[in-house]
Amino acid sequence: MESVPHIAVVDDHRDIRDLVGKYLQQQGYRVSTVDGGAALRRLLERGAPDLIVLDIMMPGEDGLTLCRELRSGSRTGAGIPIIFLTARAEETDRVIGLELGADDYLVKPFSSRELLARIKAVLRRVNSLPPQPADLRKSGTIRFDRWILDFGRRELQGDDGVGVPLSTAEFRLLKVFVERPGLVLSRDQLLDLTVGREADPFDRSIDNQISRLRRKVEADPKNPSIIQTHRGGGYSFMPEVSAP
Repeated sequence: MESVPHIAVVDDHRDIRDLVGKYLQQQGYRVSTVDGGAALRRLLERGAPDLIVLDIMMPGEDGLTLCRELRSGSRTGAGIPIIFLTARAEETDRVIGLELGADDYLVKPFSSRELLARIKAVLRRVNSLPPQPADLRKSGTIRFDRWILDFGRRELQGDDGVGVPLSTAEFRLLKVFVERPGLVLSRDQLLDLTVGREADPFDRSIDNQISRLRRKVEADPKNPSIIQTHRGGGYSFMPEVSAP
């Protein structure tokens, strides 16, 4: 990452993207403003920004569609942090956005200072986390142990051809593990990578999700060999992974 973070602002309203872009430039960021999906793709071809501020309600391809495309792993930019901007304040819309892989969500109208604070928080979390291996980051499908995980379809399939259903939370957690094999990840890091928020030190949801995931991928969930527990609250993904 460059010393000066590069922020992409995607909004079909010129006044909003110009206002946000100017403010962020004043705060020391390098900023690119684009009006939609086509322009964002052209920007990504020239180089990935460090974070995308993405409006949801846009004509044609909306922000949810663009986020889904980026997170599918089929295009450059799959790992770029995303903060949604939207006029839709309903809880279901926020949940959908976060489940698609957004790192944060800000409802219009918003203050520039709040957006700045959220950008700093997301970049701080991302920079503190272990990186994904470059060769696997570009792959849409990963093999481990006796399993194949398809990022685009969000499907887990065994060598016997039988699919195993995964909840959204289980898929996100497994994707984090297979992209960082062998690394010991703390509960806080796993929370940041899966739900993109500051972790509650008493949040035990990761432990519960790992228990459920072990029942699906381990030959013997009581003696796990794929997802191992480390003293102090960390977990690591032990199998070798490859791109089929």
